[in-house]
Amino acid sequence: MIEYENLKKVNELLFDKYKDSFKKFIESGWYVLGNNVSTFEEEFAKFINTRNCVGVASGLDALILSIDAFDFPKNSEIIVPANTYIATILAIIRNGFKPILIEPNINTYNIDPFLIEEKINTNTKAILVVHLHGKACEMDKIMNISVKYKLKVIEDCAQAHGAKFKDKKAGSFGIGCFSFYPTKNLGALGDGGAITSNDKSYNIKLKSLRNYGSKKKYYNEFLGYNSRLDEIQAGFLSIKLKILDDITNHKRELAKIYLEKLDNRFIKPVVNKDYFDVYHIFNIRCNNRDKLKEYLLNNGIKTEIHYPLAPNKQQAMQGYIKGDYPISEEIHNTTLSLPISFFHTKEDILKVIKIMNSWLK
Repeated sequence: MIEYENLKKVNELLFDKYKDSFKKFIESGWYVLGNNVSTFEEEFAKFINTRNCVGVASGLDALILSIDAFDFPKNSEIIVPANTYIATILAIIRNGFKPILIEPNINTYNIDPFLIEEKINTNTKAILVVHLHGKACEMDKIMNISVKYKLKVIEDCAQAHGAKFKDKKAGSFGIGCFSFYPTKNLGALGDGGAITSNDKSYNIKLKSLRNYGSKKKYYNEFLGYNSRLDEIQAGFLSIKLKILDDITNHKRELAKIYLEKLDNRFIKPVVNKDYFDVYHIFNIRCNNRDKLKEYLLNNGIKTEIHYPLAPNKQQAMQGYIKGDYPISEEIHNTTLSLPISFFHTKEDILKVIKIMNSWLK
C-alpha cells in the first residue's frame, strides 16, 4: 500500500532532536511564550524575508487575528477566492465582515486577478489571497490593485511555506498567515500558526491580541484572544525549519516525475518560470475523479480530495454566501490529490503513475 501521508515516517528523521528539544523545554521551567517561541519567530521571519513574525495557536487564528488587527469598520467586505478551504472564509465571518467570493483561474486554481476589480466598492477593505496547493498567486497584479484602491493584502500561506512568485516568497507581499498543522511542508506535531509582516506597530498589536490584548501583564489594551504558539511546538518547528528546503526539493523532484511521465489526458499543475512551487499538494483533475480514486485504492494507492465540496455549497455558509461559482465547483468536482510526501520515494511515484496511466486504457 502506498499511503497518501504518514506523519510518523515524515518526522522519524528528527525524532532524536525532538526528544532533546523536549528535554530542554521541560527542564527550563518556562512553558508559555519562552525562548523557543521567540527564537522560532526570528528564524521564520528571516526565512520568509520579513521583519516580523508572531507565533499563534493555529492557521485559523493567524487569519482571524490578522484581520482583527486592522480595525476595519463595520460592514466591511473582504475579497477571497471562491475555492479556498473554509477556514479562510471563517476568519472573515468571525470578524463580523462579509466575504466576497472571486472565481479562481482554472489553470492555477488561485484567485483570478482579472475578476477582482469588478467586485470592489466603498466597503471593500482587503484582498485575502490564498496560495493554494503550494503555488503562489499572481502577486504583481494583486498588489497593483491593492495600491490603486488602497486595500490591505492578507495572504493565506497555509500551504505555501517557501513558495515564490518572481523570487519573492509568499507571506512577504502583504500580511502572511501560516499554518503549521502536521501535514504541512513545515508541520509541527500539533497545531500552530504564525503571522509575518513588515509593520512594527502592527506586529506589536498582534503580540498583544494573541495574549488577551495585553502588552503589560494584567493590563488589557485590546479585546484579545488566548492564541499563543505552543513552546513545545516552536522548538520542534525550529528543528524542522532547518530541513524545510530539503523537504521542498524532494517534493519538487517527485512532482517533476509526475509532470513528465503522467499521461497528459490528466490535467496536471501548470508550470511557469514566474512560480516556485512547493507542492504541499500535487493535484490532478479528471472528469471521472471518484472512479479513478476507487481504482487507485483497489490497486493499493491512497489519495485525497482537496476539497470535495465548494465553500458556497457548505451548510455552514448558507446565509453568508450567495450565488453560483461554476469554475470553483468544477475544480472541487474533478480534483484529486496524489501521494507526494517527504517519505515517498521515486519508485512510489513511478508505481502511482503506472497504475494511473493503465486506468486510461
